[in-house]
Amino acid sequence: MTVPVTEVAELGPDARAAFFERDAGVDEVRADVREIVSRVREEGDVAVREFAREFDGVEVGNLDITDECERAYDGIDDDLREAIETAAANVREFHEAQLPEDWRREFDDGRELGRRFRPLDRVGVYVPGGTAAYPSSAIMGVVPAVVAGVDHVSVVTPPADEPNPATLAAIHAAGADAVYAVGGAQAVAALAYGTETVTRVRKIVGPGNRWVTAAKAEVRGDVEIDLLAGPSEVVVVADASADPEFVAAELLAQAEHDPNASVVAVTDDEETAAAVAGAVDRGASERDREDVIREALANDASGVLLARSLSEAILFTEEYAPEHLAIVADDEESVLDRIDSAGSVFLGPHTPVAAGDYASGTNHVLPTNGTAHVTGGLSVDTFLRATTVQRLSADGLADLAPTITTLAEAEGLEAHAESVRVRLDDDS
Repeated sequence: MTVPVTEVAELGPDARAAFFERDAGVDEVRADVREIVSRVREEGDVAVREFAREFDGVEVGNLDITDECERAYDGIDDDLREAIETAAANVREFHEAQLPEDWRREFDDGRELGRRFRPLDRVGVYVPGGTAAYPSSAIMGVVPAVVAGVDHVSVVTPPADEPNPATLAAIHAAGADAVYAVGGAQAVAALAYGTETVTRVRKIVGPGNRWVTAAKAEVRGDVEIDLLAGPSEVVVVADASADPEFVAAELLAQAEHDPNASVVAVTDDEETAAAVAGAVDRGASERDREDVIREALANDASGVLLARSLSEAILFTEEYAPEHLAIVADDEESVLDRIDSAGSVFLGPHTPVAAGDYASGTNHVLPTNGTAHVTGGLSVDTFLRATTVQRLSADGLADLAPTITTLAEAEGLEAHAESVRVRLDDDS
């Protein structure tokens, strides 16, 4: 398959919709997920075990595998343990820098105002797994919660006859308090409503497939969630200075995630566009997951695009609002200054998206489907609640009284106004 080059200016309405109106693809499974969630809510562990047999092909004995994670950590080889610890340390360091400080400020007119931050008490982290290994997802979900000071961090990860020790070890290293062998929509339901074994939480975070995403949408309202994640996305903005092999490597790396992944390179240089398309085609043939990669490349939301100018490339990228944004240009900072909507940004030729996926320290749980227009990725803030604090002196209340009472009466809330007047009368 030859990867075509398409001009941005020639994209019609349908093509633009494919790029800019992406979704998580959950509609087809919503009805089934609703049934799963309902049964777990009503039947607890019984339903969880039944769904493990049906969907995972596993007979689950003890759902709580916290001790198994510790044993896995002790049993992995030294190189893997060191890699897990290095990644966790970098993620911890970056997220510790995000911790906000409580503050109070006294104003000259008798107002004392402030803000304080407190962690949630119970959160749940979904870590994809089963026979596959996703230690990075464990680190990205658990470490920020621990840094935020969450009292109890529960992890759910799909069961397997032989769970991958790398994932279990990373869950332990990240600092989870409890770990349960349950995956899919049933795991989200178990965290949302609790079972005989699984502790009910106040917020659920972490990436998963469309069944997990649909379940998070279903339970939202009964429990908070982080975001509704769709397939992986990357946009690479490149000018003539970019190495086409590097740009192609970024597209191939994200394409191997999922046939539904969206991978885009946009450049203002015709030779670079052609070279990237050729490098992608050659590189796909050399990758282990070639079939998955080629399906992703054939996705209507994927492609190599030629813009008439760098400004047109930037406007395309801002409208797209990618999960991952790589910028490889003579002046990356000036390009970055003109793009506000992106989950995580990777600047320069030596900053692959894989660095953020695993070990640079930033979080890889990021907004997809254009939601970077309105929100960011997982952070310490995800696990904190902010409370405002205020105190008025007698003179401060007297000074504000006309404003408060006038507005209260304009809204027809006479008792609000009286709650101010009674204090003024009492002071007199």
